Amino acid sequence: MPLCIQGGNSKAFYGRKIEAEQFDVSANSGVISYEPTELVITVRAGTTISEINEVLANHDQMLAFEPPCFSTTATAGGMVACGLSGPRRPYVGAVRDFVLGIKCLNGKAEILNFGGQVMKNVAGYDVSRLMTGAMGTLGVLLEVSLKVLPTPDYELTLKGEADDATAINLMNQWAGQSVPLSAASFYDNNIFIRLSGHRNAVIAAASQLQFSEYSDGEHYWQSLRDHEHDFFSDNKKLWRLSVPSTTKPMNLHGQWFIEWGGALRWLKTSEPVEQVRRVVSMAGGHATLFRGGNQNDDVFHPLSAGIGNLHLALKNAFDPKKILNRGRLYKEF
Repeated sequence: MPLCIQGGNSKAFYGRKIEAEQFDVSANSGVISYEPTELVITVRAGTTISEINEVLANHDQMLAFEPPCFSTTATAGGMVACGLSGPRRPYVGAVRDFVLGIKCLNGKAEILNFGGQVMKNVAGYDVSRLMTGAMGTLGVLLEVSLKVLPTPDYELTLKGEADDATAINLMNQWAGQSVPLSAASFYDNNIFIRLSGHRNAVIAAASQLQFSEYSDGEHYWQSLRDHEHDFFSDNKKLWRLSVPSTTKPMNLHGQWFIEWGGALRWLKTSEPVEQVRRVVSMAGGHATLFRGGNQNDDVFHPLSAGIGNLHLALKNAFDPKKILNRGRLYKEF
C-alpha cells in the first residue's frame, strides 16, 4: 500500500500531490542525546524544531543553517526530508552539511543506520546526507544526529538603499571580503545584511560598510526564514530559483525577493512555467514551483536523463515497490 509520510504536516504544500494512505510518524519524538561539549544532538524524527531550538538555546547553541518553521509543528524529520535552509545557509552551510547520521526505515521494512555522531564517519556512499531533500522517497526517517554551533556573541543588522543590480554586486563583493556576514537579502530597493561574531569585529565591519543600523533585525530575519514577511503573505504562485550568486537580474516579470547574497531568488509571476525554467536554466540554475501551483504537475526542475536514471536506481534500491511518498518528488518514483 502506498504511504504518505506525515510528521508535523507543515510543508504539505511543498512537492507534488500524492494519493496514498497517511502514515503519521509525529509521535516518534524526543531528544535522545545531547552533548553540548561535542556540538552534537540526536533526536527522534518527530521532534519539533522549536523543541530542539529551545534545548540548544539553554546552552547558547543553535542549528546554524536556520531551518524554516512554517508552523510550530515543523519536525526534524521534515526539516531533513525537505532540505530547506534559512538566511545563514550561504555562510555556514546547508542542512546536509550538518547531518552526521540517520536511522531510517526503508521500503523493505528494514531499519538502517548510516553515519554516526562525529564528522569523520563516512566510508563509501554518504547515505545520511543523501536522505536530505529526498522528500521521504527513500525511507522513513526515525532518528537524526545533527552538528550544532555556538550562538554568535553579537549580531547587527544593517539596511541600505540600492537597485537590484547594485545590490547583487555589493553582496557578492562583501562575501569575498573579511566581513563577518551571516545573511544578505534585497527587496523593494533595500539591502539588508546581518553581521555576526565578536562584538568588536562586528562593529568594525559595520563602520566600513556605511549602512544604517536596523533595530528590528532579529524579527526581519525570522520573518524571512519562516515566510511571515509581507512578500509571502498572498497565494500567488511562488517560485524558488537557485542560481549562481553573481547572476544579473533575470528577464522575468514579477515581484522579486533576493536572499543568500544573490544565490536564492523568490519570484511571484504569471510567466509560463516553461519560460521561467528556460531563463533559469540559461543562468545555470534550477527552478522549483515552491507554492501556489498545480501539485499534479512537475514542481521540481526536470532532471536530465542521466541524473533521472541515478534517482530511479536509488529509489529501486531503497524502496523497490515504490511504497514511500510515491511521486512526491517526481512522478517516475
